[in-house]
Amino acid sequence: MQTRRDNTATTPLASTLNMDWKIEMESINRFLDDILKEKPMRFTPEHLKDFTRNYSEKLGSGGFGVVYKGRFPNGVQVAVKVLHKTLDRRAEEQFMAEVSTIGRTYHINLVRLYGFCFETTDKALVYEYMENGSLDKFLFDENHSIEWARLHEIAIGTAKGIRYLHEECQQKIVHYDIKPGNVLLTANFSPKVADFGLAKLCNRESTHVTMTGARGTPGYAAPELWMPLPVTHKCDVYSFGMLLFEILGRRRNLNFQNTESQEWFPKWVWERLQEGQMERILKISGIEQKDGEKAERMCKVALWCVQYQPEARPSMSSVVRMLEGEDEIMPPTNPFAHMVWYNAGSVLRSGSTSCSSG
Repeated sequence: MQTRRDNTATTPLASTLNMDWKIEMESINRFLDDILKEKPMRFTPEHLKDFTRNYSEKLGSGGFGVVYKGRFPNGVQVAVKVLHKTLDRRAEEQFMAEVSTIGRTYHINLVRLYGFCFETTDKALVYEYMENGSLDKFLFDENHSIEWARLHEIAIGTAKGIRYLHEECQQKIVHYDIKPGNVLLTANFSPKVADFGLAKLCNRESTHVTMTGARGTPGYAAPELWMPLPVTHKCDVYSFGMLLFEILGRRRNLNFQNTESQEWFPKWVWERLQEGQMERILKISGIEQKDGEKAERMCKVALWCVQYQPEARPSMSSVVRMLEGEDEIMPPTNPFAHMVWYNAGSVLRSGSTSCSSG
């Protein structure tokens, strides 16, 4: 009796090919799973060259490295931040902070981290591309401007991004460097908080964060960041308050070109509010009367945010509600009472900054 040959039998070569196919499919499935989970991908140096067309379009540079415009094979535009070849320990810590914090998050008001490259020769971060760049360009550059009502919406969106970091993440994230240069804008001017190089994760139950060195940017950093004091997420609230003052006036808080006042702008706003001179604030800031109510609300919220004592500052949830007009805003207390002023306010000295205005 003749036996029929079993066509299902496999040769060693077929078995190997089948195994390779399974491995490839598992890799693809992991890739898809990572995308669905919003996890950052790990890219190779070759990927970066392909994305950026061999680094052909430079967007900007800084102490960290250079940013290039790129594009994924599916057409999605990206920004590739290539770090300098010689990274010191602090720079590597900032790199890991960026991946471990923003890589865990996804929110409409946070810049998305698509992935990273961490090789001996190449270290880079790949973000979503933001067509309008950073907010500081629209606040301080006379060649760029947007209407104040839109700036008000940008302030609210930024506040929502910080609220997510503080209150809605699985682990609380303290950013430490909120400022106009770290708020990026999409094509339709939707704001996204960026640059998590100084950020730190902490348990939601933690009441304060252990510091390992000075953080933040002078002029925006909370006083406690420069002192041997406990640090909490309220340092971000302080920085956001300073950002609000600059959105309000569309100028840096200290502006030598201002003919109305040579004082530090936040203190000047406090004094005008105390005198009931909101109209004067609107005039110097170029804000139309129709936006007066929102502007006054922003003034008061900013003053609450920059209170000297961290516990006196509101939560970011409260900040959002106050900016949107949902919560009543109590008259703020003087946040600058702890500061010493000389020459009728021309020189400011505090625990955090020193500046001259005359």
